[in-house]
Amino acid sequence: MTAAGLVEPLSLDDCLQIGRWWWLWARDEQKPPEGDWTTWLLLGGRGSGKTRAGAEWVRGLAAAGVSPIAIVGASMIEAMQVMVGGPSGILVSSSDEERPRLVGQRLLWPGGAEGLVLGAGDPERFRGPQFAAAWCDEVGKWRKPAATWDMLQFGLRLGDRPRQLVTTTPRATRLIRRLMAEPTTVVTRMPTEANRDNLAHAFLGAVVARYAGSVLGRQELGGELIEDRADALWTRAMFRQPEGSDYGRTVVAIDPPATGGKASDACGIVVASRIGEDAVVRADLSFGPAAPEAWARRAVAAFHEYAADCIVAEVNQGGDMVATIIAQADPEVPVRSVRARRGKWLRAEPVAALYGNGRVAHLAGLTALEDEMCAFGPDGLSDGHSPDRVDALVWALTELLLTHAELRVRGI
Repeated sequence: MTAAGLVEPLSLDDCLQIGRWWWLWARDEQKPPEGDWTTWLLLGGRGSGKTRAGAEWVRGLAAAGVSPIAIVGASMIEAMQVMVGGPSGILVSSSDEERPRLVGQRLLWPGGAEGLVLGAGDPERFRGPQFAAAWCDEVGKWRKPAATWDMLQFGLRLGDRPRQLVTTTPRATRLIRRLMAEPTTVVTRMPTEANRDNLAHAFLGAVVARYAGSVLGRQELGGELIEDRADALWTRAMFRQPEGSDYGRTVVAIDPPATGGKASDACGIVVASRIGEDAVVRADLSFGPAAPEAWARRAVAAFHEYAADCIVAEVNQGGDMVATIIAQADPEVPVRSVRARRGKWLRAEPVAALYGNGRVAHLAGLTALEDEMCAFGPDGLSDGHSPDRVDALVWALTELLLTHAELRVRGI
């Protein structure tokens, strides 16, 4: 009998059923590891299939009667849109007969298993609920990772063998490093390339080709955990959260792009405040490519939102036009123009020293800024790109903590 003859008797429903035999089609790294583990840490690149692996793991637990299951996303919106309802989420991955009903924040399976969908932003929300298993997604960008994770662990106490799966693009955060070091953790890595058969050719040809070999590409596509640069001014160990919120003088610092439009760089916009003799970085509002009117409006809006004293703006590229553009957005906003006389690395050194002395804290959620800081090299670039966020940060903290006498001595 020919191969076609073998396939012909199968109905469409049969073919769809076979397509849902996950263990037949899944790659080995998408299947739960063997052995006595508590945490399965699945580090995957973008589009590597880690969300599908998480959804199928939860689907298997529910079919086996493991309940209740915590479904934890970086936010409630992401948990609902990616883990539950996304194209690789729990609902889509389930057949009609076994698909759970979503009632509020609860998933109710036909067999009786239950799941609770949670956002990781509020650790207190994890007080009270108990779980037999948990699927946690993108812990690398959780706003309060340690506190949320610890609260979840206290509730993971039902059943004979409580377990948890963590699916995330790797970041060298304290929580991820902590999980990797625990003896009860099994680590699996999945590069984007491993899932190329299920990815758009345009994505592979444009995005993958563009970032292949770069630090960002190794992390976001290769699933590598990128540690601190040996020659970096900043390391992730320097970042700490403030002990109070009694903010004093506040500035909004901007590093305007040299040109406007699609070909321009991003515009660095950072908000920082004094706390006593020290400082705290409160927000990173950088974006781009950024047209002049757009970055001026965003800087002015931040000035009012954070009750700032002034906007500090680098004018090397735009000169007096920078202050003029800001005045068009709001003529009442005071602008302090600053001009760089030394290279980016030399300007950043005294600011990095402030971090080394424990004088600067960061509010949660500044991941993009911290990544750029840790990738900032002696060539004045961050992973080969203009460090717009770093430039704005340096101007903000220089204005708040470094006296003009100190700057003259340093020649900055």
